[in-house]
Amino acid sequence: MAWFSVWLPLFLQVIVPMCLLTGCALSPRASRATFVAVGMLTAAYLAAVHLAGLWVVLPWYTAVVYGAALIVVIIAIRPRFIAAPLWPTSRATQVSTIAASFAALSLTALAGVAVSARRAPAHAVDLAFPFAEGVYLVVNGGSHVLVNAHLNTLEGARFAPYRGQSYGVDLVRLDSLGLRATGLLPTDLAAYRIFGEPVLAPCAGHVVAAVDGFADMTPPQMDRAHLAGNSVILDCDGAWVVLGHFQRGSVDAHAGHRVEVGQRIGRVGNSGNTGEPHLHLHAQRPGTEAAPLGGDPLPVRIAGRFATRNDRLAMAAGTP
Repeated sequence: MAWFSVWLPLFLQVIVPMCLLTGCALSPRASRATFVAVGMLTAAYLAAVHLAGLWVVLPWYTAVVYGAALIVVIIAIRPRFIAAPLWPTSRATQVSTIAASFAALSLTALAGVAVSARRAPAHAVDLAFPFAEGVYLVVNGGSHVLVNAHLNTLEGARFAPYRGQSYGVDLVRLDSLGLRATGLLPTDLAAYRIFGEPVLAPCAGHVVAAVDGFADMTPPQMDRAHLAGNSVILDCDGAWVVLGHFQRGSVDAHAGHRVEVGQRIGRVGNSGNTGEPHLHLHAQRPGTEAAPLGGDPLPVRIAGRFATRNDRLAMAAGTP
């Protein structure tokens, strides 16, 4: 999650929606077909960006506000829609109407892919919630690369040493306003709501490996030489469960020891290949000493849910 994870979402989630909504509201009385095409394009884009967009800068409910604004616009332009001819007479407007229709269909298909990515593959590993309380946003998760960047590691020989993360889940904590940090991309790690949050073992098992000592990086710097950073690998009934990017000096687990569900194993930090503080979690088949993250990837369910991008996972304080 580097600088483009801030500026690209701002463009896709502010500039483009505002242009589309403005176009709907101010579109000339060309034809009813044009009104419908532009309205479908706007609705399809808002649906696609709501489902697949990376909502780490703006709060997740911004997309809901856009949807409500579109309804208001549709109601406001109804008189112009009724008075307009069925089909535009201008050749240029005809072409743009057809183009908008095809774009709307393409975006609808894209939204459909994001919806289908919410279906869990077979044989998912069931894990407990890794935090004691709070509301967390799934930044990466799901069964399609559109909503889960980790799936890029499924293909290609160069990804083989760490393909176990392919169904990985990234989590950030949200405050009461739905924000994950103070500011767009603050360099102060304490500005991130999740930084320092205790991480609990999501399954019972033995510690395969525990790594500590790597520095917490200053966003958006990354340590690409140590992907998981400070991390813990648990062997839970034959599946390796990997939790990464812990705060330096916080890892409270030791190789060979047994941990129980809910036992604290560290705190969220910003070590390893990460642009800002978050918890990375994934399950895989056992790796090797040379490539501990190279085992076959396994999908996971967290507290019974197949966590997909933009899901919000909540745990009330005191919940067992």
